[in-house]
Amino acid sequence: MDHDKLIALAEQARSNSYAVYSDFTVGAALLCSDGSIYMGCNIENASFTPTCCAERVAIFSAIADGKREFCAIAVAGGKKGSSSLNKCYPCGVCRQVLSEFCDERLEVIFSDGTKTSLSELLPFSFGLNNMQK
Repeated sequence: MDHDKLIALAEQARSNSYAVYSDFTVGAALLCSDGSIYMGCNIENASFTPTCCAERVAIFSAIADGKREFCAIAVAGGKKGSSSLNKCYPCGVCRQVLSEFCDERLEVIFSDGTKTSLSELLPFSFGLNNMQK
């Protein structure tokens, strides 16, 4: 899939954000190995702890739909109502969730077209291998 299309879908997902506290809207588009795409947006909560990032909404939606193999995720975010986007790196919690379900080679694509891998974002990940005796 074309990275520009995935970025455009992440930007589209931003429009569904519920960001009444931060006014910072984020969208994500997750590409599955079968070509399907799951989108997510950040959803805030007054209590903050139940707030969920766009990346986790996308991956949890895919997992709930039975998907288990992922190729890339695009992330786009910025001030609510602004067409100007910030380079949004997934937070630590999102990086950990991505490492649970994605290969370390997962491409993470930013709204400016640059990309990196999950292993570069989370070089010392903690997973199932760390828990085995």
